[in-house]
Amino acid sequence: MGKRVYHVPYHLDARGIKGITTDELKAILRGADELIMSGGRSLLAKLLKGSKEKKVLELGLDKCPAYGYFKDESLETVKAKIDWTIIHGYLDIEYDYRLPLLVFTPRGWEIEIETLTDEYIAQFDAMLENSEPPYLMTYLKDKNRPLILRLLEKVEESKNPKYIPILKDWEKIDYKKVRQRIRRVIKTLEQYQ
Repeated sequence: MGKRVYHVPYHLDARGIKGITTDELKAILRGADELIMSGGRSLLAKLLKGSKEKKVLELGLDKCPAYGYFKDESLETVKAKIDWTIIHGYLDIEYDYRLPLLVFTPRGWEIEIETLTDEYIAQFDAMLENSEPPYLMTYLKDKNRPLILRLLEKVEESKNPKYIPILKDWEKIDYKKVRQRIRRVIKTLEQYQ
């Protein structure tokens, strides 16, 4: 017979917070993205607070765009906002053996996809402004498929042919289905040249 696993208990407490802003929600979700199934509420609160704690820095969490977003708020307030986000169905908690770890709900992931795709488009713009082809696109190869498809949709919706060189370099390294979608986006953008 196996040993019984004792889950580390947790208690959610939004401390009377009635709501948070859209920007606060996006920051919490962006920070949580770095910790999905690898960290919990306390580590997320430290990331969002901008902690210089050794573990935060060792994990490279200070590189996250949401790092220090709540630097002017108390750690308890940041934790309450994270708990509000969980209580209202944007994040959830799942156990990995004993520890409660953060996961996205479908509702939270939908918002995070929009945030990430906006970040990727900003990276594309920076590449076009600061470097020459060929563009190194391998960082997108094994990303979540719905995220990649949404990114391509946004590029297509931009109707901006400036993205064609990036798309052509990306097409060379990705999987067949993504390459097919990239080709369709290139065809659309070519109409606006």
